[in-house]
Amino acid sequence: MAWAGKVLRVNLTAGTCTSEPLNMEWAHLYLGSRGLATKYLVEEIDAKVDPLSPENKIIWATGPLTGTMASTGGRYTVVTKGPLTGAIACSNSGGYWGAELKFAGWDMVIFEGRSPMPVYLHIENDTARLLDASALWGLSVWETEPAIQKMHQDPLTRVSCIGRAGENQVLFAAVINDLHRAAGRSGVGAVMGSKNLKAIAVRGTLGVSTVRDPKAFMAATKAAKKVLADNAVTGEGLPKFGTQVLMNVINEMGALPTRNHRDVEFSEASQIGAEAMHEPRKSDGKPNLVTNQACFGCTIACGRISKIDETHFSVKNRPEYWGASGGLEYEAAWALGAANGVGDLEALTYANFLCNEQGMDPISFGATIGAVMELFEMGVIKREEIGFDAPFGSADALVRLAEMTAQGEGFGKMIGLGSKRLCEHYGHPELSMSVKGQEFPAYDSRGIQGMGLTYATSNRGACHLRSYTVASEVLGIPVKTDPLTTDGKPELVKAFQDATAAFDSAGICIFTSFAWTLADVAPQLQAAIGEEFDVENLNLIGERIWNMERDFNNRAGFTSKDDKLPPRLVSEPAKTGPAKGLVNGLARMLPEYYNVRGWDTDGRLTQATRERLGL
Repeated sequence: MAWAGKVLRVNLTAGTCTSEPLNMEWAHLYLGSRGLATKYLVEEIDAKVDPLSPENKIIWATGPLTGTMASTGGRYTVVTKGPLTGAIACSNSGGYWGAELKFAGWDMVIFEGRSPMPVYLHIENDTARLLDASALWGLSVWETEPAIQKMHQDPLTRVSCIGRAGENQVLFAAVINDLHRAAGRSGVGAVMGSKNLKAIAVRGTLGVSTVRDPKAFMAATKAAKKVLADNAVTGEGLPKFGTQVLMNVINEMGALPTRNHRDVEFSEASQIGAEAMHEPRKSDGKPNLVTNQACFGCTIACGRISKIDETHFSVKNRPEYWGASGGLEYEAAWALGAANGVGDLEALTYANFLCNEQGMDPISFGATIGAVMELFEMGVIKREEIGFDAPFGSADALVRLAEMTAQGEGFGKMIGLGSKRLCEHYGHPELSMSVKGQEFPAYDSRGIQGMGLTYATSNRGACHLRSYTVASEVLGIPVKTDPLTTDGKPELVKAFQDATAAFDSAGICIFTSFAWTLADVAPQLQAAIGEEFDVENLNLIGERIWNMERDFNNRAGFTSKDDKLPPRLVSEPAKTGPAKGLVNGLARMLPEYYNVRGWDTDGRLTQATRERLGL
């Protein structure tokens, strides 16, 4: 079967590594990756545990399609209780690390306790050892990965690690693999740092266990790859422009959050979008974009590799930043750019490089800067506190604040708390554009109504990847719905949430869902692991996972009162664009959503729902 059938349990307190069989009953109910790792977590920790305490656990997990010939089968997830939100945290990453763990013969790695000293885990097939990481502590991601490869004299060793942000407990610290692929959201890197765990280095040469029906699997994956290739988004738009293709599209429909959501259109959007990345610079005649890049097994190749203008103020006389590395994707370009009113593409690329180098979520970081700049312009945050002026539109302030946060210095320590805590500290909690403490991504929910419900009900705090109604409301996938109305959005959001949970748990990229439905995923899973994984069962698995996450959050203390949006989005109408005069209609959508979900009026699972889903 495509499951490896083994779990590696690492007790950091005792310094032990132990193999145990995968719980196959759970695997059939929760599939893998996000779903299965969350099942292990919620069964093993107290929902009220302090996320940064030794009692919290953190899990790296693959799905049954990870490491196989299924397109985009390189995904893995990091699951824990998140320090940014206090809710369930599950961050997904691509690159090559996930496949390598599977090649070493493991489905997941569970870390518990806290090491008394910095360590890293080295896995080589069946052998797993905790090794001293004292020499690695304090190094960036870009320094840590090659250092480990050199120590083990193997450039093919794949590394998942933290930089200084994780070590310094930045609450939106990310886990980075392959230098610029990130399990980015909810502060999973801070949990890793709290356990004195610097990295997981993996070298696997065993390959994936035999799939259930190899001929059927080859046929199913071939057919699915053709669907991706023939689709306008996955076959043309994403390979050429990456997710940045959305910058001008979302701006033109008046749903690009600008200057901390004060506005919904950014006049300089065209200067930081996909087309701008392709245009030759005046300084050297070269474009910001060097090439696109694919993760393991991916036939889409949406990743961006960029190179900064060597004469730009951010990197002038700093050759360590002149090489090509992970470039801007849409969410990062928005958060670092429009959210702060900054239209300098090279400055955004540099700030993004820093997020990769030191392991920070660029969405939460950039959105927090938006709050800082608004508070600065209001006179609440003084120049003396920051050390320089930080008004909206200042590329210089963005760059300097990124450096300070990445290094954990000065005012950067306050930014590292995230916008919710920062805004509360300065007496203006309403200026944090977040849900459950996690900052919004790049879609204004006054112009895309379904995203308001998506944000408010997301189990890991504000997130677009848990229910990307933009696909329907903007791109018409799988059906076109009106972005300016609340009609039908509760059903739409639930359908996206359940399907996304199944995609994530299979070990494939959510971007395939621009072209695939579960009807394309089901034949691949059936050939790989079992005939029972038809569309109906996959929908049920996705719904079971969503409700399990919700139930954990309820036990952690979250209630219906936390399913809310900032006052700005429900009381301040959009000033311009197609959504002019509109606020988000969350109050109309939420009760209907609870009913569709089979929850009571307080947003809790009913007994009937528990019994139907086996929870």
